[in-house]
Amino acid sequence: MSRKEDPAFDIAFYESVLKREPGYEDVIELLGGLYTKTGRIADGLKMDRKLVRLQPDNATARYNLACSLALSKRRSDALRVLGEAIHLGYTDYDWMSHDPDLESLKNVREFKALLSQLKPQS
Repeated sequence: MSRKEDPAFDIAFYESVLKREPGYEDVIELLGGLYTKTGRIADGLKMDRKLVRLQPDNATARYNLACSLALSKRRSDALRVLGEAIHLGYTDYDWMSHDPDLESLKNVREFKALLSQLKPQS
């Protein structure tokens, strides 16, 4: 028998783990995603920033930070961090072009320019 998905339970569990192990990177990443998924954008942004500080060369962590910034209506910061993610090796054109977290950037010239850097050449 499987437990139904309960983000509140998962958040409470991971928060308790993080209190004991504040540098537990996997838990920081999971909490960032859970916070964002449940509408706790500011908390998700905090976790994403923390993960980028711990893993400055992680392109996916940087991408997730850009998403949190976009959701926080910090467009110029989101675009800058997306550029950093691409520079660090982020390559998922399909996901970036359809990511609902980046919806506020979709019609921005700078976003389109970043996306074109990832577009597969045919």
